[in-house]
Formats: sequence, structure tokens, C-alpha cells
Amino acid sequence: MKIIPYEEKYQDQIVKLWQACGLTVPWNDPVKDITRKLAKDPELFLVGLIDEVLVASVMGGYEGHRGWINYLAVSPDLQKSGYGRQLMKAVEKKIAEQGAPKINLQIRTSNVDVIAFYKAIGYKRDDVVGMGKRLIDDE
Repeated sequence: MKIIPYEEKYQDQIVKLWQACGLTVPWNDPVKDITRKLAKDPELFLVGLIDEVLVASVMGGYEGHRGWINYLAVSPDLQKSGYGRQLMKAVEKKIAEQGAPKINLQIRTSNVDVIAFYKAIGYKRDDVVGMGKRLIDDE
């Protein structure tokens, strides 16, 4: 798999990939999420290609204190092939190069397969409560 920075021509394919992987929810517009990502650290938005076909993506971020991971996705028919691990290594390296001492991510507690994936690549459960507050109601 070839890993490159996101390009606009992949937008529709990424949205379809995220939908196929169950990553989209009604209250988050994936196109708006892509637009917002491109305004901040676009170099941390990576895609994976096999024979020029988009098969994976990840959005990384760094806000000066911690790195973050969002929208890690691998085509369902290619999951468990090592592509998620490969993409995570690439984005972790880029986030570390920006100075982040740690990466955080959030996983729905019901998503046990994804929890197992992250544990297998070295992530540990933090003793924290994830909280959020919607600032924009247009979604």
C-alpha cells in the first residue's frame, strides 16, 4: 500500500469508505469534517492506495499538547491485512515529528474489534471520561 497525503480528488471515495466502515454518524457531516481538517494540519490527513485505488485513510492532528487520531478506515474486505497498522505507523511518525509526546483517540465502547486493534498496536486504555459539547448545531 502506498501512503500519500490526502488530495481533493479522493473526497467521494473517502466518504464512501467511511460509510462502509461505519464511521459516519448523522450529526457529523463527513464533507464538513474533511473541509475542517484541510484548514488545520492537512499534512496529517493520509490515504492509502493500492494500484491507485483508495483503500484506507486516517486523520491525524496535533493541537500543541497531544496528538489525535480520527477516521482510521480500511476497506472492509482488506481489514486484518496490516494496512491499518501501516497507516498508523505513518501518521504516528508525522505527529511525533511535530513534537507530540502522546496520541489520544476515542473509540465507541461497543466497537470491541477496534479496541482490540489499537491494543495490539500498543495503545492502552486511559482512565478518563470522554466528554463533548457541540458548538455548531448545523450538523
